[in-house]
Amino acid sequence: MKSAEIRQAFLKFFESKGHTIVPSSSLVPADDPTLLFTNAGMNQFKDVFLGEDQRDYSRAVSSQRCVRAGGKHNDLENVGYTARHHTFFEMLGNFSFGDYFKEHAISYAWEFLTSSEWMNIPTEKLWVTVYAEDQEAFDIWSQKIGVPDDRIIRIGDNKGGRYQSDNFWAMGDTGPCGPCSEIFYDHGEGIWGGPPGSPEEDGDRYIEIWNNVFMQYNRSADGSMEPLPAPSVDTGMGLERISAVMQSVHSNYEIDLFQNLLRAVAQETKTEDLENTSLRVIADHLRSCAFLVVDGVAPSNEGRGYVLRRIMRRAIRHGHKLGQTQPFFHALVKALVDEMGQAYPELLSAQEHVERIFLLEEEQFAKTLDKGMAVLESELVGLKSSEIPGQLVFTLYDTYGFPVDLTADIARERQLTIDETGYEALMEQQRKQSRAAGKFEVDYNASVKVEGNTEFEGYSHLVSSGTVTALLNHNGDQVGSLLEGQKGIVVLDKTPFYGESGGQVGDTGYLSEENGLRVEVRDCTKQGANHLHHVQVVSGELSVGSLVATEVNASVRALTAKNHSATHLLHAALRKILGEHVTQKGSLVDSERLRFDFSHFEGVNPDQLEEIEALVNAQIWANEAVQVDVTDMETAKSKGAMALFGEKYGDEVRVLSMGKDRFSVELCGGTHVERTGDIGLFRIVSESGIAAGVRRIEAVTEAKAMAHVRLSEQSLAQICDVIKAKPDSVVEKVAQLRQDLKVLEKELSQAKAKLAQAASSDLLSSVKEVRGVKVLAAGLSGVDGKSLGEMADKLKDKLGSGVVFLASGEEGKVVLIAGVTKDLTQTLKAGDLIKHVAPTVGGKGGGRPDMARGGGTDLSAIDAAVSQVYAWVEAQSI
Repeated sequence: MKSAEIRQAFLKFFESKGHTIVPSSSLVPADDPTLLFTNAGMNQFKDVFLGEDQRDYSRAVSSQRCVRAGGKHNDLENVGYTARHHTFFEMLGNFSFGDYFKEHAISYAWEFLTSSEWMNIPTEKLWVTVYAEDQEAFDIWSQKIGVPDDRIIRIGDNKGGRYQSDNFWAMGDTGPCGPCSEIFYDHGEGIWGGPPGSPEEDGDRYIEIWNNVFMQYNRSADGSMEPLPAPSVDTGMGLERISAVMQSVHSNYEIDLFQNLLRAVAQETKTEDLENTSLRVIADHLRSCAFLVVDGVAPSNEGRGYVLRRIMRRAIRHGHKLGQTQPFFHALVKALVDEMGQAYPELLSAQEHVERIFLLEEEQFAKTLDKGMAVLESELVGLKSSEIPGQLVFTLYDTYGFPVDLTADIARERQLTIDETGYEALMEQQRKQSRAAGKFEVDYNASVKVEGNTEFEGYSHLVSSGTVTALLNHNGDQVGSLLEGQKGIVVLDKTPFYGESGGQVGDTGYLSEENGLRVEVRDCTKQGANHLHHVQVVSGELSVGSLVATEVNASVRALTAKNHSATHLLHAALRKILGEHVTQKGSLVDSERLRFDFSHFEGVNPDQLEEIEALVNAQIWANEAVQVDVTDMETAKSKGAMALFGEKYGDEVRVLSMGKDRFSVELCGGTHVERTGDIGLFRIVSESGIAAGVRRIEAVTEAKAMAHVRLSEQSLAQICDVIKAKPDSVVEKVAQLRQDLKVLEKELSQAKAKLAQAASSDLLSSVKEVRGVKVLAAGLSGVDGKSLGEMADKLKDKLGSGVVFLASGEEGKVVLIAGVTKDLTQTLKAGDLIKHVAPTVGGKGGGRPDMARGGGTDLSAIDAAVSQVYAWVEAQSI
């Protein structure tokens, strides 16, 4: 049974049991700072389990793509060397949100695995585990399913504390948790290993294929456990593991899903040994890297981008180990698309973009290796032992991305060793720091807990009224009232204030009562189903239960709406001009400006920016009505609607269509103009790169755009006045002035060179002999650094053997040059001389033994610096 067939069968089975099929969410968790990557099927339902989100279904099933390669869940170093570790995997899961519980979950799992209609796995091949104290689950397995008691294993608290067990699951240190029941497959006596809970449980004979988590408690910060009002079920089964079972193979890498990828990797790396571990590493990393790029992650030196870069470079390095030093990783994307493109069509549509990002990273890594080699070669010159220090090995790896195994290879070639103990100590220190940074500790009970939900009225009007349902003080504690001058949070039953989301800032304005109460709303955010109004009481007393008038700052909202609508038009224009690979990577929309981050592999040139700006303005001036449709997600997708980065969507979504011929169609819950013409004018202010493969455009609209145009015109007028040119000829005039400047600079440089040459001859008369060494030290004025260096080289040649030191003061800076002829560099080093003298002029410096440079700021100390040269030579061991 092929992996694709198993995936489809799982979804079909649970759909027949009343589950709604939910598509895989992005590998970048939406609005969840506690996760680096999506690492489990339940991630996208976390708010549902927490009671902060509601769906129109109580049963769900999904095939969720997951990555575990950073933070707490990091399998990277094991990948390729074991049968089941992956950075990328697919988690098949079924979920119940307060609907069915243990009996149904266990029955569904058993039916799917053992029924002849589905997987038809022999029952004697399956073992199960339960939490030691979960008698209910044990009885279901024993009495209702009929699993022999000797194949039901109780697992207690085996991880050092109460409720710390392989069979007790928790969302975090606090929040929903509960016992779980796992299903294991017995691969047979021919493979070493024992059942779970035995001393041999780490063997490969008994493999976990399914885990049923029963969320029935809520753990508070003090450790107390309270029963959840609506117990839920979260299950997971790795597609790769169940495929290995169904295809009668022992290793995940032997399943059909991997075999085609392994052959493609072997072909690109020209490798005949299909059992080579490096092939498995590359095949696995290909999947995680491609899907991370599809979901908007770009290689960088921090956060998610750093993890992606590390995975990619590990794959490329394994290609090098196979002898492939030319770019090859990007060429494997097609094989992955052929294998998984049908299940994940977004991979197919992004193929070209993924290939381009891969190739850029391969080329960048080649440069990185060159830098690392240069550093290593430089350090090896001065190595005084046969062992490369651990600090150097670590620095090469950590700073330059230079693989430690490559350093070890080079060491062997030079009959050297590496300090593995020192390197490992530094790596362990870094791992501890990484684990600390990756440990997301969130007290889910510390969130604002307010019953009910806020009805948002702000799409249709900005003035309304609402009843105060909750108040919190500045410490986050719920209170009955806020007094004059106090700050806090107000929750209303209905509000026209937009809560910050989707890149759009929250509304500001006022709450008031006829009795003189006036409350300034400084921001509005969302949490769960409620809007949180961040306020300060200006006058009066605000109490829970009060009916207050609500008024949004209309002018600020209108400007924000114009910028937000312009962002949609900009996104569409970028995709038309630059390509369909462009996707939103983030945005910020307020009343002053708009900022839009997007995926693109190179800078946007001026001609493209001009074309983008013109295209957006053409849509604005078409003055088409903005159409808003509220529909379900599938209908929205069928209409070509794009989802915004980092935004969560419910069962009903708003589809915003704007521009001529539906120029832009996006899902968005933000506020917008009624017609595109309301935006007035669109003007790009800047374009820049903010990370590898991510660009940023900042722009303004309406009055701000006009002000930007006027400022440009004023600057042009001032330039014309200075250079005495008309606006239509200013470019030609500036180009001519620049050419004239180059000629003058060249003439000046030639003049300085002649003066330096003349001065060199004069300086030779001031040579002194110190302990048998000819020393020329002199202070000059008005000689630039380049000319000073040329002068020092010529004086060294004329001396034949000796030391040259020159200092020059120019425009408030001191330039120092020291040179030592080759025959003296064993005992007299130019770098040491500069380090000794530079502090005298308030500076520092250094360099090679034969030539060094320095600088400072104290022009009055030049003579003192010169005089120190002779004393320094006198003091050296010659």
